[in-house]
Amino acid sequence: MERFKVQVLLSTFNGEKYIDEQMKSLLSQVDIELHIVIRDDGSTDGTMMKLKKYKEEYPNLICIYEKENIGVVGSFFDLISRSSAGYDYYAFCDQDDVWNNNKLISGILLINQMQQGQPLMYCSTTQMVDEHLAPLSIWPSPPQHLLSPYNALIENVCVGCTMLINQEAMNLVKSNLPYNLKNVIMHDWWIYLVVSAFGEIVFDPEPSILYRQHQSNALGGLSDGWISKWRKRSLRFLNGQNHYILSNQAKEFMSVYIHFMTNKQCDDIDEILKTQQQSLFKRVAYTLKTPFYRQSTIDNIVFKMVYIAGKL
Repeated sequence: MERFKVQVLLSTFNGEKYIDEQMKSLLSQVDIELHIVIRDDGSTDGTMMKLKKYKEEYPNLICIYEKENIGVVGSFFDLISRSSAGYDYYAFCDQDDVWNNNKLISGILLINQMQQGQPLMYCSTTQMVDEHLAPLSIWPSPPQHLLSPYNALIENVCVGCTMLINQEAMNLVKSNLPYNLKNVIMHDWWIYLVVSAFGEIVFDPEPSILYRQHQSNALGGLSDGWISKWRKRSLRFLNGQNHYILSNQAKEFMSVYIHFMTNKQCDDIDEILKTQQQSLFKRVAYTLKTPFYRQSTIDNIVFKMVYIAGKL
């Protein structure tokens, strides 16, 4: 029986502490033909030494690029540009998680139930764990509303290390890379926006990976209650953090994909961007009719507050 071919794109940076567990979980994937492309983003620890041992042991399965440090966003887009044709699916991988051994085939089976011939993506929740892989909580919560560009423009609910995309999705992203990466918040957010606009997404409520939380990668607020979330969001806003990053990414998306978009998509994005520059009254009025939304009630209120303040 012919197996699906999957290319995994892995970016590393000073990840020697956990890279062995991640690599072993990749090489343990079942029922697929796996190839791993690794871009090291200028590690100064023992990451490359460990990776080269895997390359020696699996020379036909692993390809390594040892490059200069350009940051996680640039590193993943460089990996996208280096992705090879001829694969059925492509997955994105962090350096410190542990994948279920059926992660990839489970995602493939769900994607195969969707309408083929268009960009398709699978993503899932994660089982958050501590440094020693002890369970913490499930994150993110399964979406309450449709995964569409009206959500993706202002919120990312697709965790990059759970993503699996088909060949059509990779071709679309790779052939239309951002002009200015400074306007892209994260590679996974960009891909969510692209696929939601021109294809379909399936979200699996069952965790496909152990998502390790530690000092280097902790994302604030994932396990917090709503009071803590409100406090952190308010502090970020008052300190001037995240101002205009959504608008900048939306403008970048428009400039890259405008020839693929429907008239309605263009008009709706144009309206949310232009109205933000208008009077307070018009911004308030717009939040009452906007087609854009975040998944949770709290986050949707925060979005409207930020928009009314003219800081999207």
